[in-house]
Amino acid sequence: MEFKQFKSFKLKGLFLFLSIGILMLSVSSCESTVQKEEVSIIGKANIKLESDILTPEVLWSFGRLGDVQVSPDGNTLLYGVSYYSKELNKSNRELFTLPSTGGEPKQLTKTAGGEYGAVWSVDGKKIFYLAAAQNGNGLQIWSMNSDGSSKMQISNVSTGVSNIKVAPNGSKVLFTSDIKIDKNVQDMYPDLPLADAKLYDDIMYRHWDTWEDGYYGHIFVADILNGKIENTLDIMEGEPFESPLMPFGGIEEINWSPDSKTVAYTCKKLSGKEYSLSTNSDVYLYNLDTKETINFTDGMPGYDMQPLYSPDGTKLAWLSMARAGFEADKQRLFIADLATGEKKNYSENFDHSPFGMQWTEDSKSIYFVAGIFGTHQIHKFDFETGKIKAVTEGMHDYHSVSTAGDQLIGTKVSMIKPQEIYAINVETGNETELSFENKHILDQLTMPTVEKRYVKTTDGQKMLTWVILPPHFDATKKYPGILYCEGGPQSPLSQFWSYRWNFSIMASNDYVVVAPNRRGVLTMGQKWTDQISKDNSGQAMKDLLSAIDKVKEEPYVDEERLGAIGASFGGFSVYWLAGNHNNRFKTFIAHCGVFHSEMEYMTTEESFFDSWEKGGAPWEKNNKVAMKSYAGSPSNFVQNWDTPILVIHGGKDFRVPYSQGMAAFNSARLVGVKARFLYFPEENHWVLKPQNGILWQRTFFNWLDEHLKE
Repeated sequence: MEFKQFKSFKLKGLFLFLSIGILMLSVSSCESTVQKEEVSIIGKANIKLESDILTPEVLWSFGRLGDVQVSPDGNTLLYGVSYYSKELNKSNRELFTLPSTGGEPKQLTKTAGGEYGAVWSVDGKKIFYLAAAQNGNGLQIWSMNSDGSSKMQISNVSTGVSNIKVAPNGSKVLFTSDIKIDKNVQDMYPDLPLADAKLYDDIMYRHWDTWEDGYYGHIFVADILNGKIENTLDIMEGEPFESPLMPFGGIEEINWSPDSKTVAYTCKKLSGKEYSLSTNSDVYLYNLDTKETINFTDGMPGYDMQPLYSPDGTKLAWLSMARAGFEADKQRLFIADLATGEKKNYSENFDHSPFGMQWTEDSKSIYFVAGIFGTHQIHKFDFETGKIKAVTEGMHDYHSVSTAGDQLIGTKVSMIKPQEIYAINVETGNETELSFENKHILDQLTMPTVEKRYVKTTDGQKMLTWVILPPHFDATKKYPGILYCEGGPQSPLSQFWSYRWNFSIMASNDYVVVAPNRRGVLTMGQKWTDQISKDNSGQAMKDLLSAIDKVKEEPYVDEERLGAIGASFGGFSVYWLAGNHNNRFKTFIAHCGVFHSEMEYMTTEESFFDSWEKGGAPWEKNNKVAMKSYAGSPSNFVQNWDTPILVIHGGKDFRVPYSQGMAAFNSARLVGVKARFLYFPEENHWVLKPQNGILWQRTFFNWLDEHLKE
């Protein structure tokens, strides 16, 4: 899954324009400059393929569609598409509209800078969006007519803007911006302006891929007067906290009340050690008239997030986790009666986690997406009956749902198809594809076949396992096989489409891919998810081996040519298997994996994660649960390593610091194992730049081919 990876939408470096040379005064020179600027605009890749097999270059040529917004009258869809250039090593995002019944899309923007976070005005006549400021002052709010005409910058916020949402009455807008609260070294010692250092007194000094710099993402409310943003108000003034939540939160965590008088937002108002050890975010309500803020979910210890008012203003829905310190707890659908203050869990009998909520206009139902047994489906909650029912089914992942008249609009992917927009019949669940952003490429490709199987585990459970077969599959041939180890450890191994861990491109390189929903993955029910905590190296590892041992019995799988691959906790799994696989595998690949559990506990930024997963700290020698967990660290089995391994890591990965990859690579070489280390100094837990992504794929497959193909 690809998540948002920027603190408060810090997109430094992504919106740089190419240098177009020194401007001359002649007309011909000016014309030349315009032509060069046009070339720098990254657009749709209209390519003619020489082969029907998916390659890294083709993978990076897909347009990445998302952020679909339905117009107020339900007739038009607004969305963005990101295009990537290998040559320029960057991306560009353009805005489009499309009739909600289908038809030809209309491109609204065409710039080299990119446009983001687009939303409709209340009357549907205008569109507000984020784009680079004319004066170079970060991202600012722009407006244009719904047909794309009359583009105009309407904000000038010194610290830039991110995440915009228009008030229901149309007279106000909220946005987020980074505000400096804490002092840095230069503030403390103004006579040392060139001192290159950071000074901290507590942990949580860095998060995901950014060091704490004294800036916090705050929510601002402003008036829309004469087409401009005026009278801005920081509703979190002076607070050393941020909203949305780092690192993955977005505008879904901030919402207006229907009367435009209250802003509901998600925030974790903790700092330092407390922040690092806690998942206790809350829903706060800020009243614009009284300027008062209340903690609406005070006393609820886990994550509380994504508040959403009913259209009639009588109810507030949000998502809540019960257990403090556990980020993969079940997301419960809570709804409060705002007149009585009663808060109730309406998903108590639903063993899955909702997200992406959308009220119906009559305030009687909520549509949402939930992961169900290796897929993500649209569901409907009926407030009067209290029942939840699935609207869609099939081998796919829906990412979003919105209402549009008498139909639903959703975006979905599968293992063999990137994201597109679909219309869904509310009663039947029948789907109609509306956007065809990548049809011109997909029509030239032969995609793999995805099979759904169940494998019996060592403790007698039925485990859903995806088997992905190569294009032009020939059952009379023998193919090398690769075991995919899911990360997380609690994350969904569903029908996701990824631009790195992409099963279609793996299978297209003539590998049979085995992807088991081992203990701990999401979408299989909370009991299944819970079974990996405090047992990271136990039943989950047995599940992985059960899957590969079963599938390798197929006559088309060559059991003498098997590899194991994975990232994050999947990397932990690979490192652990390297010392415990009993000659099953001929090679391993680990990306940003945990190698040394004790050091991971002491260097990762969100300390609550390892505290929960391991059951305690490494120095708690009398804590039997924790000691058992650390005894399962992959570093304890290096003496058994005897198989070639490729290690990949990013220098800005603060979740799993790059020293973990260094330690694994160094250990492999010190015990005489063939190894390779691919290091990306400027990448985080993901790989985001086009050329780095293609290099990742080439290195990945070169290594596999070298060790698994005859």
